[in-house]
Amino acid sequence: MVSYWCRMAACRKQAPVPRELSLLYEFANSLDERRFVQGGVPHTAGDGLASVGALQAWMRSHGLLEIGARLRRGDHEKAMELRSALRGFLRLAPYDRRTSADAARLNAAAANFPLIVEILEGYGVQLQPQCRGTLSGLGKVLVDLHHAAEIGNLDRLKTCASDECQWVFYDRSKPATRRWCSSALCGNREKTRAYRTRQRVEVPSLRARPLSGG
Repeated sequence: MVSYWCRMAACRKQAPVPRELSLLYEFANSLDERRFVQGGVPHTAGDGLASVGALQAWMRSHGLLEIGARLRRGDHEKAMELRSALRGFLRLAPYDRRTSADAARLNAAAANFPLIVEILEGYGVQLQPQCRGTLSGLGKVLVDLHHAAEIGNLDRLKTCASDECQWVFYDRSKPATRRWCSSALCGNREKTRAYRTRQRVEVPSLRARPLSGG
């Protein structure tokens, strides 16, 4: 019989990101730009927040929108700008995130989702979205972002280096140097493609080499 702790360890291993970053992860990946072919089957990309109604349903399913509340087109535009800015920021290497146009763009998008400090019972302190409209709940995505930076995990949240993927993933490797969301899939495809490119360059150059006279 598998012990409780073994089952818990397996669950932690399978989780794509730490629980406290799950909302940020899911919001960023609500846009699926993957277009690779795996096992002969092309992956179908999609946008889980493509319309006002889709955004509404997503927010409600994540507890970010009250039952009966309705979003407007302007709300959808602000949410899409936040997601786009966030994905642009996470696409950068960690050392490039501090001073970049993408960081400034994320700051501008985040201004639509102000946060406030809330004092909890027992003198705990946490950030919460300031209630300024039906879209305010998305501020919790920024709470996740702040928390990730505060505990030193933000640099582990990256975008897959494969142009055919662009999936946001959490780097669990000890040195935090992973480039692909999956070494066995995206990493292997990129390495195979690079190898074939080198072969195409090297073989013609060998054929063009003149034979030395005897």
